[in-house]
Amino acid sequence: MADRLLLDTCACLWLMHGDRMSATSLQAIDGAQASRSGIYVSAITAWEVATLVRKGRYRLLVSPKIWFSRLLALVGVRLAELTPEILIDSTELPGAPPADPADRIIVATARHHGLVLVSRDQKLIGYGDQGHLRTLTC
Repeated sequence: MADRLLLDTCACLWLMHGDRMSATSLQAIDGAQASRSGIYVSAITAWEVATLVRKGRYRLLVSPKIWFSRLLALVGVRLAELTPEILIDSTELPGAPPADPADRIIVATARHHGLVLVSRDQKLIGYGDQGHLRTLTC
């Protein structure tokens, strides 16, 4: 059975827009789709994308709400539960976690649900290298 995956915000953007991703990450996504093991996204990704659009740092052809609903409509993609426990855990991560609050929420979500985080963010990859998180570079 394929690993259950959590896509970080950049991975979601790249997947939706057909941007280049690593062969390994695409194989993992294909495997998760085929096995129905799950490809998860965090609600914080909707907030991050909407914030990028609002600040003019990213452009979408549709509203962030429509974009996020289309993301969730992809085969095998599901919304990861975001609980008060996960939010609290994001403030108490072990080691030297990333400083960005959204990244911390994504990390805590992956850890809580036992998901492999798909990311290219070096801070997140580095946190995984510390042994606190399973990661897959996209």
